[in-house]
Amino acid sequence: QMSKSTGNFLTLTQAVDKFSADGMRLALADAGDTVEDANFVEAMADAGILRLYTWVEWVKEMIANRGSLRSGPANTFNDRVFASEMSAGIMKTDQNYEK
Repeated sequence: QMSKSTGNFLTLTQAVDKFSADGMRLALADAGDTVEDANFVEAMADAGILRLYTWVEWVKEMIANRGSLRSGPANTFNDRVFASEMSAGIMKTDQNYEK
């Protein structure tokens, strides 16, 4: 964790140089999720960078192997469950943001 009062402090430029802009976005998004004082946790920034790297590698793998992926109609049981869950999530989101 980072705390100005304990001398453990980074400027924005230092933090972006150390963690990248995307690593900072992830860590800052996590820093203020509760009503407690927000704390920037360096481990969260490091973990975010690793997750981003893993995701980019997965995307590259999927693009390289796109010819071997399933095609055709999306009408299996798993397809229907996925579509149902997506619809439920959209409905919940719509309800939360209605004015």
